[in-house]
Amino acid sequence: MGGKGGKENLSVRRVRAVLLAGIACLSIAAQDGTRSADWTTYAGDAQGRRYSPLAQITAQNVSRLKLAWQYGVAAAGATPNAFGRSQAIPIVVGGILYTSTTQRTIVALDPATGREIWKHTLEKGGAPNRGVSYWPGDGRLPPQILAGTTDGRLIALDAERGTLVQTFGDHGSIDLRAGVADKFPKMPYAMASPGAVFKNLIITGAQGQEDNPEGPAMDVRAWDLRTGTLAWTFHTIPHPGEPGSDTWPKDYWMAAGSPANWGFGSVDVERGLIFLPIGQPASQYYGGHRVQQNLYSSSVVALDANTGNVRWHFQLTHHDVWDYDNAATPALLDVVHDGKRIPAVVTVAKSGLMFFLERETGKPIYPVEERPVPQSDIAGEQTWPTQPFPVKPPPLSRLSIGSNEIFTGEPEHEKFCRELVEKIGGIHNLGPYTPYSTKEFRILFPGQQGGPNFGGVAIDPASGYVFVNSRDVGGMGRMDKTADGDQVAYRRFSPLGRGTVNARFWNPATSLPCQPPPWAHLLAVNANTGDIAWKVPLGTSDELEAKGIKNTGAFGQGGPIVTAGGLVFIAGSIDKRFRAFDARTGEMRWETRLESEGHTTPMTYMAANGKQYVVIVTTGVNAFALEN
Repeated sequence: MGGKGGKENLSVRRVRAVLLAGIACLSIAAQDGTRSADWTTYAGDAQGRRYSPLAQITAQNVSRLKLAWQYGVAAAGATPNAFGRSQAIPIVVGGILYTSTTQRTIVALDPATGREIWKHTLEKGGAPNRGVSYWPGDGRLPPQILAGTTDGRLIALDAERGTLVQTFGDHGSIDLRAGVADKFPKMPYAMASPGAVFKNLIITGAQGQEDNPEGPAMDVRAWDLRTGTLAWTFHTIPHPGEPGSDTWPKDYWMAAGSPANWGFGSVDVERGLIFLPIGQPASQYYGGHRVQQNLYSSSVVALDANTGNVRWHFQLTHHDVWDYDNAATPALLDVVHDGKRIPAVVTVAKSGLMFFLERETGKPIYPVEERPVPQSDIAGEQTWPTQPFPVKPPPLSRLSIGSNEIFTGEPEHEKFCRELVEKIGGIHNLGPYTPYSTKEFRILFPGQQGGPNFGGVAIDPASGYVFVNSRDVGGMGRMDKTADGDQVAYRRFSPLGRGTVNARFWNPATSLPCQPPPWAHLLAVNANTGDIAWKVPLGTSDELEAKGIKNTGAFGQGGPIVTAGGLVFIAGSIDKRFRAFDARTGEMRWETRLESEGHTTPMTYMAANGKQYVVIVTTGVNAFALEN
């Protein structure tokens, strides 16, 4: 993909090609020798910090960033989105870049040139959407690349050759569906994010369908990387006799297909703990069939990485009927609070809230209050009477909307929004955790996309700043009674039509929200005080900018990274921009326009030639706006 370095065009030719999915790699000349740093996991390192110690690219020279190489441009005449979309984050280990692609391949590239070293083409199923994992081997077995395929398999590839490791499972793969999807052979089941590696284990989550309660079990499992045999299992819905089993109806676990660990976990290697984000229960917006608290849904869970036993849990949303699942990587840091250094976990969810928890106990570092929230009026539904709110930090996103808060300033969009509000009978919102109603259309903030989402946070260990992007796009709908025989008694209905894109308080044709901007922000939170250090709009609307309306923010997905060079890099917006911000002040230091949108998180590394590179994977479609 092409773009601008500072204000200077990088002059990348597309050669009559249609970009479906690709990697853009940018760099500047070396300044501090050959200091090396890899990016070894989806979240940068085992701790999930998305931090790089590299300092070659700084606020003073980032304007010189220029395109170094690109990989993955489709052949001329190809149809856009023919191979799907990608949220992959490449990894770099031992001087080789590894990533999955949307073209059913896993590749190893020279990180300095983008030259293909090897390519493994899948005979069946698709390549993982979010990337791959790395295991260094055990001295007897070689280093391996692990990848979950879309048809529910986990494969192991020789990291040097790209060939299947014959000692792993059944000649290089294991069937993840076995034992969890036996009753649901036609339902989707796959790893949504790369597995977390701990010693000789890989811990795998899963994702299936979210509309209906029944489906394959979303157990978290650990596999021995030397053989592919099952080491332990954690039930996201506790089985009889396990702690938390009384938070679900009797025997509910036997056929339930959620909640799922579809986000990436982090590992405290020294303590032998793995921290997992767990998603929402199904169905997303009605829980009359699952009254009670519903552990471990919408939670962060700390497991003993050797055994899978639960050490502690913290539920971010009780009895979730908002789709406020926890998918962002729980990131590890030390918090200096009340004169003490506390090993901590920071977690965010689509509820728009951030929690700092003690790593060994899960106890909040800053007070958390259980506050009364509005209750459902739907027959059979029993929403939880309270929800947890941290005293610090303050909310990262809008949590409510007033009856007169509507976009103004551009006639055409304002007209659409006013007509929409009239169509739904006004703006109805009862504050944070407003539930959907059978009596009226309601606008919920945050909507089902958040707030923060799976992009998660980046952490600067020197300053203690935690960086996160958050958007404000409201959910919109009414709950209608379903036909007899439906698994779910009530489902959400939107006046704009079917599909997620039409159940948001915006114009689905333009992705412009209907409340006043800004519609998205990049924030820095001081972990040691719980205060917001700075907050700036993230993204823009070219359409509105042309009419003089600036700094609107823009919808998108994907998260930030931070470097020792004092920069926060982020794409994550539908305006096709890639930006760098000053980590201390939030001032934008660099911006480039991509040929397609970057709905994932960038990464950075130093190659053997002594240059620091920054990489972003993109797909040429606003995947989230088109999702249905």
